[in-house]
Amino acid sequence: MRVLLVHPSALMHSELYLRLEPLGLERVGGAVRAAGHDVRLLDLQIFRHADYFTELGRWRPDVVAFSLNYLANVPEVLDLAKATKTQRPDCFVFAGGHSVSFVADEVLAHGDGALDCIVRGEGEEAAPLVVAASRDGDTALRGIPGVVTRAGAGPRARFIEDLDRHPPARDLTRKRRKYFIGHMDPSASIELTRGCPWDCSFCSAWTFYGRSYRKASTEAVVEEMAGIREPNVFLVDDVAFIHPEHGLEIADALERRGIRKHYYLETRADVLLRNEEVFRRWARLGLDYMFLGIEALDDEGLKAFRKRVSPHTNFKALEVARKLGIVVAINIIADPAWDEARFRHLAEWALAVPEIVHVTVQTPYPGTEIWHTESRELTTLDYRLFDVQHAVLPTAMPLARFYERLVETQSVLNRKHLGFAALREVSILSAKLALRGQTNFLRMLWKFGSVYNAERQYRDHQRPTRYKMTPPAGRRTGDELFVHGRTRDTAAATAGA
Repeated sequence: MRVLLVHPSALMHSELYLRLEPLGLERVGGAVRAAGHDVRLLDLQIFRHADYFTELGRWRPDVVAFSLNYLANVPEVLDLAKATKTQRPDCFVFAGGHSVSFVADEVLAHGDGALDCIVRGEGEEAAPLVVAASRDGDTALRGIPGVVTRAGAGPRARFIEDLDRHPPARDLTRKRRKYFIGHMDPSASIELTRGCPWDCSFCSAWTFYGRSYRKASTEAVVEEMAGIREPNVFLVDDVAFIHPEHGLEIADALERRGIRKHYYLETRADVLLRNEEVFRRWARLGLDYMFLGIEALDDEGLKAFRKRVSPHTNFKALEVARKLGIVVAINIIADPAWDEARFRHLAEWALAVPEIVHVTVQTPYPGTEIWHTESRELTTLDYRLFDVQHAVLPTAMPLARFYERLVETQSVLNRKHLGFAALREVSILSAKLALRGQTNFLRMLWKFGSVYNAERQYRDHQRPTRYKMTPPAGRRTGDELFVHGRTRDTAAATAGA
């Protein structure tokens, strides 16, 4: 069968700071193709809706599968699914991904029959089974672990048995030079591990994976890395190098193969301090940038987020990263209850440190613990506003003023790295990239004001809402939160977390 995989359009941060290749869809695409199907992939971060409908009409796929990793993309995918059924009524349409795994029933209801099913959990092994069963009706579909239809759900989602079995089919992705992270342009992505053993209250990674933590083999990672043509690589692990021996072994193998890249990764402050040796090793190998989710500057905020670290640990980790020569990007979560003084304090601190500081807005997502425990009532149920750039909880100051202070703070921090002091370096770098035909970073420099715009963000709340989320229904904890459930490996994975 002909199977078209579709990634939805970019969100706000993807318009500006980064645009990542659809690694999950590439892995699913490889698995579906290995099952004998003809597969294409269309990424609407790069292409337009018109391109999608052209593909639909000319190639005439039998199956269309949408990736729904982000809540904010739900309305777009619902509209595309309904239009697909209008144009091709016999086409089987389904969706899967991280965020939709927590809201499968309500998204199916919104679809009014346009979505034939939703795959909850990991998709590499479920998707080929769904494609095979797509002509056999709900009974066959509901026997597949993780599949939900309007008639009900089947067995609980299962973890894939081996991360090595489904390498990404990167050849499916068109216009690969459009993917970048800042001036790491172009950039590819790779997955060394999957899952997170911590349980931060604002995060849904641990509820999706049941606090499990699995590793790809060194051999598979190195072979995949050898096939990546891009000079820059993002390690997409939720927390890199929890197990230092795994990172060291991969580094040694990459060096033996003579593979040199520039790397960007995400990790935790306590992991960096505990496993400094592996980060030092990767810095020699080409690790230039690191993302640290500091989230809060004080004990109170860290405890509320259940980060299980102290401000001292976070600040010490920044010192270690500086010593290693790794540039750190920091995220701070702004509570909608912040007043003028809190924004002012953040800006003063951020200007006093050399790191790149970015601000997101506290957002209770379905799948997070605070979705069920946050005592403040949501001010909106519009999926499109659940993107950590909009306030969906009550703001202490008037909403328009909250956005003004948020954007003012982000603008000050942006100018710290793109102001006159950095202008010469940025100009030289942009020129070098342009000579190689890479303009993603250059375009980014001029888009901040149009993307992060207080008036635009405030107006977003005034848009008509066609699809409303189902509000949380009481407190849920433990196994009720998990998509896959706990595994026998959970205890080992959470050791030391």
